[in-house]
Amino acid sequence: MSHYEQRLEADLTHIRERVCAVAAQVDDAVVRAVRALLAGDRMEASEIILGDMPINREIRDIDRECHAFVARHLPSAGPLRFVSSVLRLNVAIERIGDYAVTIARVAAQLHEGSARHMARDIELMAEHSKQMLGEARHAFKDSNAEQARAAKAMANPASHFGRGFDDLAREAESGSAPIRDLLSLLTVFNMLERAIDQAKNICEETIFAVTGETKAPRRYQILFIDERNDAASQLAEAYARKAFPESGDYASAGWQPASVVDAACVSYLERNGVDTDGLAPSSLTASELSAFHIIVSVGGDPRAHIVEPPFRTVLLEWNVGPTDTQEQLEAAFKEIAHQARGLMETLRGDQAN
Repeated sequence: MSHYEQRLEADLTHIRERVCAVAAQVDDAVVRAVRALLAGDRMEASEIILGDMPINREIRDIDRECHAFVARHLPSAGPLRFVSSVLRLNVAIERIGDYAVTIARVAAQLHEGSARHMARDIELMAEHSKQMLGEARHAFKDSNAEQARAAKAMANPASHFGRGFDDLAREAESGSAPIRDLLSLLTVFNMLERAIDQAKNICEETIFAVTGETKAPRRYQILFIDERNDAASQLAEAYARKAFPESGDYASAGWQPASVVDAACVSYLERNGVDTDGLAPSSLTASELSAFHIIVSVGGDPRAHIVEPPFRTVLLEWNVGPTDTQEQLEAAFKEIAHQARGLMETLRGDQAN
């Protein structure tokens, strides 16, 4: 190994060690903040808040070292990927530190005993957050892309968050704690959920630094729905599948599905090259709604049927008009095509396909 290569490797190792050290500090800050919250330890909470300042200074200094590394070595390939990943990874680390501070501020202001009934929910989500952050940090430290992929697959805070939200709602109804405290505890759940999301980002940066793989564009789960699923919603699903096969997975359903798809709709689809073998209206249960990123109603306001929309699901309404005649089907199809293209370009940009 040449002197230049030795110097470059030494500088990379130094940056990696500093990043791992500051990441460990913010991981510990999250753990301590949750502990302070559950113990009602306001002094500990204050120390965590003040302790974020040197962490932020260290992160900024690592950023400066990365810029100096680029100027000094003019790196290419792997070293350049590593440094660019560190710059983005530092953003995730700083945000996790901010989440710890927010939890600590809640701990410093919460009334005594307000977190008692929520302790188990908080502990479960905090443990999941701790595990995710630890796995992500170790994957980066070891330059282990497979460990990063495995850690990323662990990230599913939704079940913990949903259970915690339900328990908070029950506490609000019982009046066992001030509403302000319960809202503050909801913030705690949100901070822990976002910490898990940032751990995913750390995993993605590790994978990029090691392999050069970038995050694949998201495939969106999209449902088209109307009353009977016998015409307009079938047109929407068929168009989306044909026009944007790489951008999403599409389904259609009816609130009160018909027994068969309208014959005029079947004829129209066949004339436009859509295979209609096995085409039939589908039903949908409320428990299935959360599987979709977007639910598009092509037959009225979806909120007339969805009393409590899933938190992460977006509801849309397209006014496509009647579909009783071939002329109306043609007009409805054109409107659907226009709306669908606008939606997919919003979701995926010019690369929607």
